[in-house]
Amino acid sequence: MTSQRSEEWKLLERMSCEFALRELRTGREERDAHPFAPLDLDLLRKGEELGFFSLLQEDGEEAPANLRALNLILENLSMEDAAFAGAVFTHSLSQMVILQAGRADVLDKLKAKAAEGGTAEGRLPLVAFPSFDAPGETARGLRAEKQDGNYLLTGKADFVVLGSMAAWALLPARTMGVEGFSFFLCPLGGEGVEAGPAVLSLGLRSCPGVDLVMKGAVSSLVGEPGEGARYYGSAADLLAVSAAAMSLGVMKGSLREALQYARQRVQGGREIINWSEVRMILSQMSLHCRTGEMLLAAVMQEMAEGKPGWEVSSRAAALQVQDMACQVVSDGVQLLGGNGYMRDYGQEKRFRDAHQLKVLMGHHPLRKLEFLRLAEDIDSH
Repeated sequence: MTSQRSEEWKLLERMSCEFALRELRTGREERDAHPFAPLDLDLLRKGEELGFFSLLQEDGEEAPANLRALNLILENLSMEDAAFAGAVFTHSLSQMVILQAGRADVLDKLKAKAAEGGTAEGRLPLVAFPSFDAPGETARGLRAEKQDGNYLLTGKADFVVLGSMAAWALLPARTMGVEGFSFFLCPLGGEGVEAGPAVLSLGLRSCPGVDLVMKGAVSSLVGEPGEGARYYGSAADLLAVSAAAMSLGVMKGSLREALQYARQRVQGGREIINWSEVRMILSQMSLHCRTGEMLLAAVMQEMAEGKPGWEVSSRAAALQVQDMACQVVSDGVQLLGGNGYMRDYGQEKRFRDAHQLKVLMGHHPLRKLEFLRLAEDIDSH
């Protein structure tokens, strides 16, 4: 990594901190009212202009450093609003799957189309993805049929994140005569694609998911037929730590809010931060945050060194940090008493967001069972 690129990433990290404080903190409660309130698409456009959505477009030597920068940005954004970070993560997951399929050229073409204004009117140059489901499950509802060099997608894809605003979607589908599932890139906003209303979710509400109904939508195959599980598995190994970075950001935001409140709230003639019970809760929250930091740092080091089994470490860290985040945000709500349940302080939103993040890239218990299989495979070798 050159010193020039290092300075660029430091600048990007600073920008993400400033963006979170200046743009995400303001209007957070209003954005969380979606789908009963309109989306703030201008906010996403600002993030795109700052480069938050394009870190993974480059493959090769710079990829590990780009991934580290992405994790830092996701953590910083999630301290204020994990919903915006969820949009960045979803688009990045789509990009990573495409890269694992060996199709960096596809990303170049999408970038060129966006620069030329070749996206449907009103749609952002992003790639939607069912990032809260295992793609093997989503693929059961979609069928691809080859026709004239392209593929026609038919069926339904549930809760496709960014599906209401993105210009394209990367969708898993099954093809007649092909074992397993494949990934297909489909332009949205055109013929053969019907998007339902935004689905009301537990958290991350301004990073909405919609159900897509495909009626012969023209799509292009990404990678080799039937290799979708392999591409997604490789992408999930790399981005599991990015998902964990979002949960870590939510943890840190909850701790910061709890500390500020405890220093200002007076009860019994003194600030409640001086009560031993409160200090014990804050200490436990701080321990979880520090443990999360160390876990992610250790995984990124293993990944950079190419240490055998880093893939298992990545998924283990994600599962553990996501569990810890749910505990930390629960403590954060309880520490504020009745105020913790009010929208004004952001703690109840962090509670919902942390539990929503727990199912990122698939149902949490099922991912734990899958982790056991991966760990056994590593041990057997």
